[in-house]
Amino acid sequence: MEPMTAPMFDMTAQTMHGLEAVLAKELAELGAQDITTHNRAVRFKGDKACLYRANLCLRTALRVIVPVHELTVRNEDDLYMGIKRMEWERYMENKDTLAVQCTVNSPFFNHSQYVALKIKDAIVDRFRDRTGRRPSVDTELPTLRIHVQLHNDLCRIALDSSDEPLYKRGYRDETNLAPINEVLAAGMVMLSGWDRKSNFVDPMCGSGTIPIEAAMYAANIPPGHDRAQFGFERWKDFDAELWAQVQQEAMAKVIPGGPLILGSEISPNVVRKAIANMHNADVADRITVRNMAFEDLEAPEGGGVLIMNPPYGERMDREEDINAFYKMIGDTLKKKWAGYTAWVLTSNMEAAKHIKLTPKPRLQLFNGALDCRFMRYELYSGSRRREDAPPKEA
Repeated sequence: MEPMTAPMFDMTAQTMHGLEAVLAKELAELGAQDITTHNRAVRFKGDKACLYRANLCLRTALRVIVPVHELTVRNEDDLYMGIKRMEWERYMENKDTLAVQCTVNSPFFNHSQYVALKIKDAIVDRFRDRTGRRPSVDTELPTLRIHVQLHNDLCRIALDSSDEPLYKRGYRDETNLAPINEVLAAGMVMLSGWDRKSNFVDPMCGSGTIPIEAAMYAANIPPGHDRAQFGFERWKDFDAELWAQVQQEAMAKVIPGGPLILGSEISPNVVRKAIANMHNADVADRITVRNMAFEDLEAPEGGGVLIMNPPYGERMDREEDINAFYKMIGDTLKKKWAGYTAWVLTSNMEAAKHIKLTPKPRLQLFNGALDCRFMRYELYSGSRRREDAPPKEA
């Protein structure tokens, strides 16, 4: 039976650059406390139910880790003995498995794999000395995935409650050449300020990630509802009854129906992939998909939000092709999408100049390793002069 007041503990939700404030807002809505934002991370306090809820419901988190120990280390012996003295039997048993992941930025250590090996040795040696049996390593599906951050002489040890990154929602079997990360897609939808009631359009939807994330957001569908398993489900203190309760409460908040969510894509093959992914995510009935080019797509009446992640030009043959492509984007937005707020993500700022509209704001985001800008264009209806249409041929 759960106590009246469940114990609170520290947690950290990791995210992508530029999504920290959105993630902090999500955590506040889930009931997290003492929330502080950091570079690509948000720290907070909560109980076990909050940990489960964070993994199930956060759209902009990559993983949720639970810090368990800090120690000062300046050499191998400090590291080995400090880790070996920890009470690892609180978290696992000798029959269990473990995996250790390290990031190292220290003058005392220069190889993250070596540090991970020393930490693994210290843990398994503690169990062998005390019980005669040592846990084994399983990098694929460990009982306990351990994250270690070694900065200068400070070593922070945390347990990974998510295991597989939370962007792996489970719905994306089919992808095109440059799929956008699900966490980035959800972050873009939330950064846009979309009210979840007005029209939502992605006219270059690729394999459908942005419309899928928009549909899940509008309907309150927990992004982790289709995951096979989270890391915390293999933990020694896992509470199956509490987990079932958290899932039930989250699914009870799902909203039927919803606004118009429209995705369009010029390639018939990519449209097929997008529709397959929408079915996998159980949102196919919430999204309209059209097989047509952006310049041919008619804007749904009533205005709303348009988000696109166009090609950046890496795979186009000539520079003028990408510049002409972005000019087409600008021309189409001006001529057909008055009354909408358009957001464009790109790493090609030179090509983006050819949109010939002034973006406010321009938010820095990263699509993989690419430094991008997420740019908002307010498309006014009637209050600004549109470009003259070319004369019709006789």
